[in-house]
Amino acid sequence: MINKKVSNVQEALTGVKSEMTFMLGGFGLCGIPENAISELVKLNVREITCISNNAGVDAFGLGLLLQNKQIKKMISSYVGENDEFERQMLSGELEVELTPQGTLAEKCRAAQAGFPAFYTPAGYGTEVSEGKETREFDGKMYVLETAYKADFAFIKAWKGDAAGNLIFKGTSRNFNPNMCGAATITVAEVEEMVPVGVLDPNNVHVPGIFVQRIFQGEDYEKRIEQRTVRQKK
Repeated sequence: MINKKVSNVQEALTGVKSEMTFMLGGFGLCGIPENAISELVKLNVREITCISNNAGVDAFGLGLLLQNKQIKKMISSYVGENDEFERQMLSGELEVELTPQGTLAEKCRAAQAGFPAFYTPAGYGTEVSEGKETREFDGKMYVLETAYKADFAFIKAWKGDAAGNLIFKGTSRNFNPNMCGAATITVAEVEEMVPVGVLDPNNVHVPGIFVQRIFQGEDYEKRIEQRTVRQKK
């Protein structure tokens, strides 16, 4: 067994530099790699490109990197919860590439599987397809989308072991699993690190072959983007 466990987030992010491309898992604020993001802020890496479904919120998640002007380009799908993101995009300070949500997930999965590109009907006839190859299959038009290329993928799981086997919980499965193995180095932070052999193989969502480094995370806030509560009667 290859032991992929590292002692802390500092060791896990060894090799991170400015001008790199990072994938960051999560859906909204669910399942985001909070420890890795905080360390990226401390490392003060600059001119980075971030591939993430969301852009966090003001002063949390990727919002921390945005407010510190560390992100050069955001490749995302849903970005409507971050005022600083909006300000930087409209002012031209931030380069933005909006991608249909399913296409974004599949571009990660294609990179994970080693596929260079794929055809999808999503976005045909819109700005999304401008400058891209299109082709007809069975009377329907498709757009050729290329797989993502990233230096690091930072993901967060519920449980993991030293071999890198991972189990995700709930909505965090939307993007985290697709990003595992989709970059040169995949770094997984987990809420609970268990001994090898404890995880039921039938319940493992991502096998350790897709993970290069894994560490025990800490101090998770698990914020909610828009907290809605019922009025007390």
